[in-house]
Amino acid sequence: MSRADLGKDPEAVATMFDAVARRYDLVNDLLSLGRTKAWRKKVVKIIKPSSGMKILDIAAGPGSSSEPLHKAGADVISLDFSDGMLEQGRKARPYLKFIKGDALKLPFGDNEFDVTTISFGLRNTKDYEAALREALRVTKEGGRMVIVEFSTPSGSLFRKIYMNYLMKSLPKIARKTSSNPVAYEYLAESIRAWPDQGKLARKMIANGWKDPTWINLTGGVVAVHTGTKRS
Repeated sequence: MSRADLGKDPEAVATMFDAVARRYDLVNDLLSLGRTKAWRKKVVKIIKPSSGMKILDIAAGPGSSSEPLHKAGADVISLDFSDGMLEQGRKARPYLKFIKGDALKLPFGDNEFDVTTISFGLRNTKDYEAALREALRVTKEGGRMVIVEFSTPSGSLFRKIYMNYLMKSLPKIARKTSSNPVAYEYLAESIRAWPDQGKLARKMIANGWKDPTWINLTGGVVAVHTGTKRS
């Protein structure tokens, strides 16, 4: 069994995701208590994909976040640095464009995409501020970045219940459903250590994004942050 730690060594993170790739979508649905599909629908409404729109989906995994964008007519590239995730994605969704790449060194030129997006992957980068700057570089002037990430529930009671679930119930569920349950211990730890909504918005500003806003989903369990590249 393999897992990364909060140092987030890229090789360790990639190996960990290789190990969970086969059942990644199924286990995520179970661990989110079935909310992933509803979250994804909300994100698609925020992005508003359309024919001809160029979208880079960073840390796309097996492509579940890319699929609805593609079906809406957008030109989507699904990028991930885990070979296991890319292999699973190409099997499950052969109609998507999968490319291997690192969020900290994107294999694209400047100003190429109308939208860059990353769902539940920014938290796993070695340097998320560097990832914000790289996404900014490849986004067109006036384009947007849309970040979907686990965040901090707004209510104190709900926050306490949620954190208890993360540290106690989530690993138990993962042991019964995942091929690599210890990876989900890392998941719980990384969520607890992640900046809250306001701090992430301030980091977006510090790294070049304009007018960041966010929308809380499921009481702040997940937040969708949006920022614009200055024209």
